[in-house]
This record gives sequence, structure tokens and C-alpha cells, in this order.
Amino acid sequence: MKVSYHGHSVIKVEHSGKTILFDPFISDNGNTDLKADQVKADVILLTHGHNDHVGDTFSIAKRNDSQIIAPYELATYLGNKGLNAHPMHIGGGHEFNFGHVKFTQAFHGSAYTEEDGTIVYTGMPTGILLTIDGKTIYHAGDTGLFSDMKMIGERHDIDLAFLPIGDNFTMGPEDAIVAAGWIQAKQVVPIHYNTFDLINQDGKGFADRVNPGKGLYMEPGDSVEL
Repeated sequence: MKVSYHGHSVIKVEHSGKTILFDPFISDNGNTDLKADQVKADVILLTHGHNDHVGDTFSIAKRNDSQIIAPYELATYLGNKGLNAHPMHIGGGHEFNFGHVKFTQAFHGSAYTEEDGTIVYTGMPTGILLTIDGKTIYHAGDTGLFSDMKMIGERHDIDLAFLPIGDNFTMGPEDAIVAAGWIQAKQVVPIHYNTFDLINQDGKGFADRVNPGKGLYMEPGDSVEL
């Protein structure tokens, strides 16, 4: 399984001929190596409805006939726009033909801003656990630090975790270091930083501070094999 990072919170997973994208914020992301009109995706996983996470979901999904998996309210909103959306919610898991998806809690907001400025509430924000062939990826989504991360780490053998470190809107590096210890992942990658001035952080510095050997700094386009 090949897992690659593409700036902000964009993660791509490639396995057995399928491509899975997390939170494909590409066109307005100055910190990515991808081009939205060239991206292929069989599946799009969305943690919540903010525009910097839904991103290019509409165009990518329409071009690729992608299956979208999202929190119930966001999935309903996207389904009403003609997209193929599978609704889930916090605590729920489902076995798909590419792997198992489980939604966890996250402490944040969730709303989509349409082009005319209308704000549409899109339910609770989430994190996502993706398990394929016995390997588990944890995308924490946008969240602050919360103590149930300990439980997530205790109940799931996490191989690779993606944690936000940008501060201001999510955890900053200090809280993310604590989160990394709680979830006990084999490798931890910082995300959701350096896209905007408000969330500028030292990703490599963070990775170096995670428990020895467990921090993994990734530039946009870097990949790792699980």
C-alpha cells in the first residue's frame, strides 16, 4: 500500500488498483504538488465540510464517478448535488470493497460555504480510521486535543497517523505531541500547516520531537509504503 501526502490535509492511498483520497483541497492550495483536473480517485473520504477539506470533491468526483464517504449531513448535502455519497457517522464503521472505514470524533466545526456566501451546516466533524489488509491509517481531521485519543490508540493498532499541527484552527505542535503519545501510532505525520500564514509551523521540527523514530516529516508528494 502506497500512502502519499500532498499538502494541507490531502492524503492519497493507492492499493490493489484503487486510489483513495482524503480531503482533496487542491485548486486553492498553494502547498500541493497535485493538479485537480488530473487527479484520479475511486474513493473520496471527507472528515468534515469546511471548504479547505471538501476542496475539489465536486469536480474530481464527477470526472471519476468517485464514491464519497462522509459524515451524514455532509454526505446528504453532496448527494443532493448529484454525487455518489455514502453517509456515516461518529463511532460507525463499514466494510467497503477497498477496506474498512470507521469514523471517530473530532473537536472542531463543520460547514460548507457556497459560492454566493451561503453557509450550509454539514454536521459533526470527524476523524477517520482506514484499515486495508491489516494496516490502519488514522486521519485525525481538524481537531483540538481530546483525551479520548488515548482510547483510539488503545483500541486500534495504528500504523500511520496524520495529525494537524497548524494551531489557531486546530491543535498546535505542543498539543499534537501529546496526541502522538496517546494514539501510539508507529509513525506520525504532521498535516494542516503552512497553507496559510495563520497556520505556519515547522513540520520537520515537530516530527523530530515525536517519540524517537516515530515522527515522519513529509513534503508534498512524498510517499511511504505500508
